Amino acid sequence: MPALFGSRLRRGATTTAVAAAAIAALSASQAPGAIPTGAGGSQAADATPSPDTAVTGNSPYYTELPPLTTPDKPGTSIDLPAKGPAEAGIPATVLAAYKRAEQTVTEDKPGCNVPWQLLAAIGKVESGQARGGQVDADGTTLAPILGPVLNGVGFANISDTDNGRYDGDTTHDRAVGPMQFIPSTWATWGQDGNGDGRKDPNNIYDAALAAAYYLCAGDRDLSVEADLHQAILGYNRSTEYLNTVLTWFRYYKNGTHEVPDGQGVLPVGPGPGAPSTTPPTTPGPTVPPSTSTPDKPAASPRPNTPSTPDTSTPKPPTGTPKPPATGTPKPPATGTPKPPATGDGETPGTPDPEPVVANLVKTGSGTATAVAGGRFAEGVSVRATDAAGEPVADVPVRFEIVGDTDARFVPGKTGLTVVTGEDGEATAPVVQAGERTGTFTIRATVVDELDIGAVDYTAKVTARQADGLARTADTALTAAPGAEFADLVEAKATYQGAAAPNVAASAAFVTSATDDTAPADSPYFKDADGNPLRALTELKTDADGVLQLPKIFAGDTAGTFLLRISTEGGATLTVELTVA
Repeated sequence: MPALFGSRLRRGATTTAVAAAAIAALSASQAPGAIPTGAGGSQAADATPSPDTAVTGNSPYYTELPPLTTPDKPGTSIDLPAKGPAEAGIPATVLAAYKRAEQTVTEDKPGCNVPWQLLAAIGKVESGQARGGQVDADGTTLAPILGPVLNGVGFANISDTDNGRYDGDTTHDRAVGPMQFIPSTWATWGQDGNGDGRKDPNNIYDAALAAAYYLCAGDRDLSVEADLHQAILGYNRSTEYLNTVLTWFRYYKNGTHEVPDGQGVLPVGPGPGAPSTTPPTTPGPTVPPSTSTPDKPAASPRPNTPSTPDTSTPKPPTGTPKPPATGTPKPPATGTPKPPATGDGETPGTPDPEPVVANLVKTGSGTATAVAGGRFAEGVSVRATDAAGEPVADVPVRFEIVGDTDARFVPGKTGLTVVTGEDGEATAPVVQAGERTGTFTIRATVVDELDIGAVDYTAKVTARQADGLARTADTALTAAPGAEFADLVEAKATYQGAAAPNVAASAAFVTSATDDTAPADSPYFKDADGNPLRALTELKTDADGVLQLPKIFAGDTAGTFLLRISTEGGATLTVELTVA
């Protein structure tokens, strides 16, 4: 069956009123209750989803149904080997994420009875199982999965809530990731399903666990039909959506099998992020429909030859037809239909073609520098343009840190993907420098476009520095010949007035301010074997910028001696020691 791309919420006087009434009724009876406080570590324990916003913001979904043949015979195992109908195959990492989410929530909320097959059904209609399993070993999608811009043009109107953090859009929100969470819903329900310390809607482990907790909200028992329907409708407020998810749910319960990542079957037709191909629909009634499995409609009878009238009785379609939608049908619109608009939105004609990215160019300086342990001043950025040099939006750009360095993007990763905005620009997150000094490369590439050259920025990490150095005490340092100094030498390093931690330093006895040679029989330190040392290297200030030297021993010669302490960055301190 060809796939249809469901249209969930459209604008217009009539549909808006009906949608508002339907959503209000659904919210009164179906809105999930308190968010979880278990494995995912959610914080707002009494938060409730907004009554007019579902998990996905009611953005589009795949409406293709499974084949009429079931993936397994009744009574056999629900976990088939890696064979059987292709539609029954679920990519390995995606399948593992669903099963882990079921196990986690079952341990935390045993009364919910959430089945992983329900998560698989939702994942199928939302993203085609993460675009057929296009995820890395940690479960993160190889490229962003974004729904359309929710700007009120054909869909809901949801202003930006995450400053573009997840969806790359600072004006409006978009559904994100394999389970298609809008950022505002993710902020409340996001989970850490893979234990990496982050809650990422683009990670199937995180997204599946968040979806499971959302479905279980309000102490639902998903083994009860009414609770099951309420949970699915809370995810997306559409009876068509409910029927589609239930169909895949029963299909997967009847049997499925694991396939390699990247080899899952994608639904036919456009996926998340593409414009809808179906006309606006009026939301269904608030009463859940029958749970009977909707079948594929049979193919239409072949048209008769015009020259030969057909006097036979039409053959009825095979299979059980899909029950008609309940409720009063919307009357046809009156008046002359408005012709389709061109790209300029003014005159009839063919819409302008979507711009195609042809180049990736720098939009900042070619170098960046930071001190070890600090952050680079700003993230590097690039612009995607077409052949005419015009900016191209919605282009996934992969940023990667390349080279011998322990620097990381602020989320703690060496690589991540950012989608270009309306101006064609994509900016990488700020880079946190590690302790390893030297140069490395920040590289930007267009995802899956090998013929578009990479853009490289040179980044450099310099050693930590200090521009000030002073003793922490003003006690005179004296000792008798052959004795040890009673007080330790301690100094604090600062940089621009603040403590300078982990700064490299050295200390040595010198003859004078202009002569770095060690004077004869000067005081000295001792090495591990007790041998005299008149210079120390590879010292470092502590976390508070303090440098404490080891014990100092006096020689047999009386006099005043100089100890010079130096730090990376040029700060120096000269200390007098008296042997008398």
